[in-house]
Amino acid sequence: MPTANSSARVGRPRSITPTDGRFITLTSGMNQRYQAAPEVVYLPESSEQVRVAVGESATAGNRISVHSGGHCFEDFVFNPEVEAVVDLSAMNGVYFDSDHQAFAVEAGARLLDVYERLYLGWGVTLPGGLCYSVGAGGHVAGGGYGLLSRQHGLTVDHLYGVEVVVVDAEGRARLVTATREHTDPNRDLWWGHTGGGGGNFGIVTRYLFRSPGAVGEPPELLPQPPDEVLLNAVSLPWEELNREALTTLLGNFTGWYSEHSEPRTREAALSGMLMLNHSSNGHIGMLTQVDAGVTGAEDLLREHLERVLAGTGVTPRPMNAPVGEFAPMPELADTRRLSWLRAVRMIGTNTPYLTDPTLRGEHKSAYGRNRVPDSRASVLYDHLTAPSPNNPNSMLVVMSYGGAINTVGTSQTASAQRDSHYKLLYQAFWQHEEEDAENIAWVRSLYERTYADSGGVPVPDEFSDGCYVNYPDVDLGDERHNRSGKAWHDLYYKDNYPRLQQVKARWDPGDVFRHSQSVRLPGGTDDEHCE
Repeated sequence: MPTANSSARVGRPRSITPTDGRFITLTSGMNQRYQAAPEVVYLPESSEQVRVAVGESATAGNRISVHSGGHCFEDFVFNPEVEAVVDLSAMNGVYFDSDHQAFAVEAGARLLDVYERLYLGWGVTLPGGLCYSVGAGGHVAGGGYGLLSRQHGLTVDHLYGVEVVVVDAEGRARLVTATREHTDPNRDLWWGHTGGGGGNFGIVTRYLFRSPGAVGEPPELLPQPPDEVLLNAVSLPWEELNREALTTLLGNFTGWYSEHSEPRTREAALSGMLMLNHSSNGHIGMLTQVDAGVTGAEDLLREHLERVLAGTGVTPRPMNAPVGEFAPMPELADTRRLSWLRAVRMIGTNTPYLTDPTLRGEHKSAYGRNRVPDSRASVLYDHLTAPSPNNPNSMLVVMSYGGAINTVGTSQTASAQRDSHYKLLYQAFWQHEEEDAENIAWVRSLYERTYADSGGVPVPDEFSDGCYVNYPDVDLGDERHNRSGKAWHDLYYKDNYPRLQQVKARWDPGDVFRHSQSVRLPGGTDDEHCE
């Protein structure tokens, strides 16, 4: 495996302009609602080339955005105001950096490539997301989590350092390395990238990973995944579901994770997702993974499934039709024991709604605590059975959380939500622009009615704890949709926002890196950026 950066090229990066046939491909991401028409797209192959691209753009006064994997749910990367896109897809190295005694992951690396290279090279991994094509650049900056997070925490809980191109007060582009070492004068820049979100302070070129307190040879510096996992995927037919059954199912699922959120327990070895699809889909899906190496793993999985289905009267079926976020997986209806990497590959490439680049989408998020109240489940039932828009690709996805994630203090990283038990993702996907209005309205209605008692958004309380910055939602900044009196940044960052503003003031004083929900400079407003 490589031990040094194999793409440390100098000079100008490739520049793609509108006359080049590749330009169309490079000016939109996964969500086809958002397009850009920049003057140039840079395709750098090294950190130095990123610095050159940023320097040229800053000198020209061009609005800059950065693209790694393209999965941003909003228009932060691709919008009409962008004049220069820095596309990091050619910077995809994963290697051991002996100078920092840490694993380097370039910002353009996609998650499945990261997992494969770390595991096959050194037997280690990072607790990151499921979808194979998500880019490290944005995923890590927003916190990052996945099916191993209940055992090993967030991705950023293992972040040792960042290499970032920033622009100083004189407009000069510089390459800066910042680490978590308390003696590092740049430590605040590292902290800003532990959940502060992408596109705020500069352009990350490399992440450096080493678990806190880890010493020794490379295989001892990051978590080792299970040798094998137990994997189960079933669907629950809508024909057997009524309001009471759905309420019980959702309550059981969220209740199990709220009751088993302690770290370093047998139960923390189990993670999963519940895909509550619109009734026109025909089915609801449930995916569960257990570390096969824990004592009584088979019993743990069986007990969990029995608990979730108890009182619903629903008979689970093989997942033999597209369900929620996953393509058919009938082979997992009966629990299978798979090598960890084989399971990662299987799950990561069976997420059609997160990998199809022809779709349009709308997304909203919430952190959840305790069992979902029956009143909220009833709102969900009304929307999932509504005759319009009758979209089988509209859903609520409930994802496991807690465990090791909650062992970190709320201010130790910028990721402030450290006592939640699960996450909720409200979303819909569709193909055509003329379908925008009804699908967006459906997601908005479901979300705002679910949280009607707190102004239409998940204000922190007994059951909620704000929103996930990696599932961004510009409606949080719109008083027509957020009537809570809580600013969008308080829902993402809670009490950490003022500190993020100080990072912004030091490292991006000219507000060069900005989008519709980027961190504002101190003294600015929530609605305007410095120009």
